Amino acid sequence: MFQNADSITETLSGYLSSVPIQIVLIFSIAIFLNAVVRIAISRFVKGAIKRANDKAPQYKRLADNTAELSAMVMQQRTVQRVKAVGQLFRSASALIIWTVAIMSALSVIGFNVAPLLASAGVAGVALGFGAQTLIKDFLAGIFIILEDQYGVGDVVDLGPAIGTVEEVDLRVTRLRDMGGVVWYVRNGEILRVANRSQGWTVATVDVPVAYDEDLEKVRVVIDRVGKEMLDDPAFSGMLLGAPQYAGVEQVSGDAIFVRIVAKTAPDQPMQTAREIREKIKGAFDKAGIRVPVLARPFPTSTGMPPSNPNQR
Repeated sequence: MFQNADSITETLSGYLSSVPIQIVLIFSIAIFLNAVVRIAISRFVKGAIKRANDKAPQYKRLADNTAELSAMVMQQRTVQRVKAVGQLFRSASALIIWTVAIMSALSVIGFNVAPLLASAGVAGVALGFGAQTLIKDFLAGIFIILEDQYGVGDVVDLGPAIGTVEEVDLRVTRLRDMGGVVWYVRNGEILRVANRSQGWTVATVDVPVAYDEDLEKVRVVIDRVGKEMLDDPAFSGMLLGAPQYAGVEQVSGDAIFVRIVAKTAPDQPMQTAREIREKIKGAFDKAGIRVPVLARPFPTSTGMPPSNPNQR
């Protein structure tokens, strides 16, 4: 019985010691490890997304504290950030696993990998000196993704170009400016980022009223309109707080300009300002608040404003 067991062990050892079987085992292990790592990363990403969704309110408004408001809205970007980081880890792990598998297979075949590794080290140093710009771009791209400096759909100012981000790669960022021109900006050349789409922004509206109007009456009307807009479901995806009377911005001989400010979603400041002007106009008409006519001279064909026919 023991002889049969020894015979089976020797046969199995000889079978496993054959080069083709070892190569098959190496690549099978590599496939298994790659699958396990991908599953682990996918579960991590799904768990992080679930935790982010559980913590984030359903687009909660009425947040008076700016820090709380930023935290709530920025929570929505966590999903995009986690997905990008997960994809980066999957690519890096696959590269490491298959590099080790290929080196092990070459060693089993009988190929001396030591000179190859030494050559790769020398080549890596030479490549590092010769491709410093490329490496700088890749490292900058990794930190852009990890730090969530910006993402697809954000309106950003990268220095050489201002526009909407269409794609973020490890080497370059592609964005389209307001004129429709596509810009490719190397990540290593981005020294500063002004992101106009993260968290929240402010819509500002300056409205002129007659010089002799009661400013307290104007304030009451503006605050009432702001509360009505915040309670209106039509503006639920636009406003993050009630439009408020901020005070007098400018005084002239004919008018007083009062400022209205509202915290709004990152991509909605212009539309929010238009809606506020429309609502304020209707409310001023009902309240009898006069908006002065501001004289604006229009140039004639000679480039000079038209003469006043009543002027002597």
